[in-house]
Amino acid sequence: MLFEQVPVRQDTFSFKWEKYKGKDILPMWVADTEFRCAQPILDALQQRVEHGVLGYTLPAQYTPANEAVSRWLNRQYGWQIQPEWLVWTPGVVPAFNVVCKAYCQPGDKVLIQTPNYPPLLAAPALNGLQRVDIPTVIDNGRWNIDFDELEKQAADPLCKLFIVCNPMNPVGSVFSEAELLRIADICQRHNVLLCSDEIHCDLILDEQIKHIPAGKVPGLQDKSITLMAASKTFNVAGLGASFAIIPDATLRRQFSQAAMGIVPWVNVLGLVATEAAFTLCDDWHQQQLSYLRANREYLLEQINKIDGLNALSPQATFLLWVDGSELDVASPQAWCEARGVGPSPGADFGEKQFFRINYGCPRNHLEQAIARLTA
Repeated sequence: MLFEQVPVRQDTFSFKWEKYKGKDILPMWVADTEFRCAQPILDALQQRVEHGVLGYTLPAQYTPANEAVSRWLNRQYGWQIQPEWLVWTPGVVPAFNVVCKAYCQPGDKVLIQTPNYPPLLAAPALNGLQRVDIPTVIDNGRWNIDFDELEKQAADPLCKLFIVCNPMNPVGSVFSEAELLRIADICQRHNVLLCSDEIHCDLILDEQIKHIPAGKVPGLQDKSITLMAASKTFNVAGLGASFAIIPDATLRRQFSQAAMGIVPWVNVLGLVATEAAFTLCDDWHQQQLSYLRANREYLLEQINKIDGLNALSPQATFLLWVDGSELDVASPQAWCEARGVGPSPGADFGEKQFFRINYGCPRNHLEQAIARLTA
């Protein structure tokens, strides 16, 4: 099967595999998958390399990639964007740091939905801003943000920006239309700008729900920056290509000015890979979603059988957020590593009694992990 046969990544200097190099610990942490890229992406990259010249390429002038993004957003989400709304960035992490720099002054407050992944939690302080955590709570069997707390904190005049992940990382929930409209209402009333990191939006696993981009929501088009990429879905994160959708011309100009001289252009191979992913890989994409759905069900069932561990089913992503508080140990992360499994430490996300397992891998990796955790 396509996703069962995967390349060996040891000794390839993979960030994911280097962490536990020389140790008998299966790495299941950082959010890239073990899957080989879709062949059309590899073919497109090979063709570009064989051309032999890898000189400067201005992303705004690489029209095939820009057109591919526009078509993808229209086809996947019914979102018709204007070409000028698109701003390329070499990753969503530099993008939301640029957002902090562009729209806030030192001492301002930034609302952050938590738990969240480490670079996002770090962004306010890196830019001389105060972070205000908006907690995530269990609501009807899924994780959701605490809207009462959001309403309370957004009323503070110092709060200028709200950064969310949708789908949420690490909990895997996807905002409904009603929830997005509620966020839009709060942001409008309190003059808070929304930055929505949607890097996992093409990995919706619950087939009855749809992802809605922030910039498509009434009330948010002129008050939001939407961040997306092909990187997580198509496993091309190492090529450093992502994009911001900023419909409002003033916000777009401020964003570009804040990035100027600091944030480099997206490289040409990242543009080529994004173009191919959004144009030639539909079958591969659908097969991966099916494989991840099966992996999610297997892992969720097995984790919830282990005494002391609990997890809710994520609606999206290839990441499972596991509650280890009932293990009655000082560190669930150390508990996992002692058994030969290396998830992401919950402490890095703001919840030390949790850990995050990456199930974007062959089934036999999951079976091996469960065998180790239950030994």
